[in-house]
Amino acid sequence: MTYQLFTFVDRAGALRPGLLHRGRHFDLHRLASALAVPALFNHAHDGVDALVEDWPDAHARLTTLVQALAREPWIGEAARLADGTIAFAAPITRPGVIYACGANYRDHVEAMGRAFNTPLTLDPRAAGIAPWHFIKAGRGTLAGHRQHVAHPCHTERLDWEAELAVIVGRPAQNVDVTDALDYVAGYSIANDLSARDNLRRDKVDPASPFRFDWIGHKCFTGSCPLGPYVTPAEFVVSPEKLGIKLWLNETLKQDSNTSNHLYSVADQIAYLSQRLTLYPGDIILTGTPAGVGMERGEFLKRGDVMRVWIETLGELETTIV
Repeated sequence: MTYQLFTFVDRAGALRPGLLHRGRHFDLHRLASALAVPALFNHAHDGVDALVEDWPDAHARLTTLVQALAREPWIGEAARLADGTIAFAAPITRPGVIYACGANYRDHVEAMGRAFNTPLTLDPRAAGIAPWHFIKAGRGTLAGHRQHVAHPCHTERLDWEAELAVIVGRPAQNVDVTDALDYVAGYSIANDLSARDNLRRDKVDPASPFRFDWIGHKCFTGSCPLGPYVTPAEFVVSPEKLGIKLWLNETLKQDSNTSNHLYSVADQIAYLSQRLTLYPGDIILTGTPAGVGMERGEFLKRGDVMRVWIETLGELETTIV
């Protein structure tokens, strides 16, 4: 019995958890009360973050709730939200660490190699190269579905990157790749907005190890649109067989499939867990396919609207203002 989770802003400005089932959106607190499902939340203010922190048990309780809703759908009507009025926030509002994988789609690496006339490694695994990640700042970078993101004043080369987001649901340390997906609570959609002209600091010697500024490049207010939903991992047959697309002002810019991952979701979880413990609420952005603006020298401007779609997960919309 499938469902998806989301977070919305109520009329008082408070963040509240929601549940999507069979095309209907519900206030999850009110739904649990109407269906008399016990102990879904420990506190009245708990949201999706709290569910992820206790994911295996929470998923079992949510499954019971959805089964009850399917049996008696009319009981949930009092908790139903009007679709056109929902103000979405990022589904995870207090993330742990956001790890982002760089150069992880074969088609993206090929396109960047052509754009910069650089011989990039197309099979890093065969070359003995490990996955490569950077850290994107957490809460301050998040934006929800249909939220507006201010164009940073410090960049003239603001770029888009459609990405599959992985939500960690269990502590993971020294995980074997064959077991790695067992540690996933669910999947979501992300857009790794990037200030391309902030990566290199022009006034620093090119030979200096302090030449690169990854915070300036990747971390600014709203630079990680996420959502609208978290789809539990149980309902995703394989994270390596998902279509992924991005439209800019209704023009298709990215069109690929996660089968083009150089390192799978399982590879990334296993690798990161060898370095440090992953915790519930941590997020892994798994890389972007070909079609980013940097490849053709095209960048975002105020008024631009992006839509990121991932098969079975939904669609995330962001407007630059």
